[in-house]
Amino acid sequence: MAGIERPGPLYQQVAAAIRQGIADGDFPSGSPLPSEAQLIERYEVSRPTVRNAIAALRSEGLIEVRHGKGSFVKDTPTPPLTIERTVTRSEKTFAPELTQWQQAHKPTVYRTTTTDTAGPLLELDDGEALFGVDRVLIDPTTGTRALHRVWIPFATAESVPPLAEAPDSAPEEIYAALTAAGHKLTWSETVRARMPQTDERSTLELPDATPVIHTLRVTHGTDHQPLILEELRANGSQAQLTYRITADSPRTLRALRN
Repeated sequence: MAGIERPGPLYQQVAAAIRQGIADGDFPSGSPLPSEAQLIERYEVSRPTVRNAIAALRSEGLIEVRHGKGSFVKDTPTPPLTIERTVTRSEKTFAPELTQWQQAHKPTVYRTTTTDTAGPLLELDDGEALFGVDRVLIDPTTGTRALHRVWIPFATAESVPPLAEAPDSAPEEIYAALTAAGHKLTWSETVRARMPQTDERSTLELPDATPVIHTLRVTHGTDHQPLILEELRANGSQAQLTYRITADSPRTLRALRN
């Protein structure tokens, strides 16, 4: 292609031309893009224009930059990994929820205090003591990595001795211990997508311009008291979440009105 048509933001025109080349198969999935010098010559534009076009395509997730190697068209995405977010139980026994995952190493247990995220969800003031338990998980089929974290307030651990003795217990074991202590458990969960922090990008081995999907689950006890908080973070382009939705009480349902 000898140059591109004007007017309009030049870098967007270059990005559109490269995008069309990817769609047409001129730049196959997984292949390197031409060098900056080649793109400058191909589209008859300046170096800043080419760099802005590449940056735009990176933000769209169409290409990735491999340091020391150049820009590459992203591989054709694999089918998404479905993560079930449903708690199942039989009386006081809970079924493992993260059975599809393997732990990369032993859980990391530490003592910390409330954060801007954990404090409000656990209804705790700043500086309240918590156990933190971090796990790095790997799906053996797809290689997708996830970060699982449990926050256990000291007040919860003190009232449920098994948690104080073994805060790194699996989530289903924590639920069972809370139930045995007399709590009737319920859960609330929020989900959001965001760009990763530096440590998340490294641990999850995320390509450029890839968001994380971040879930925050609070386990509630008697009188809806927050007992523990769980976080799950995974590659937002590889993972999808699935939920089972039920009506707790049909009498509370109301017809929708216009």
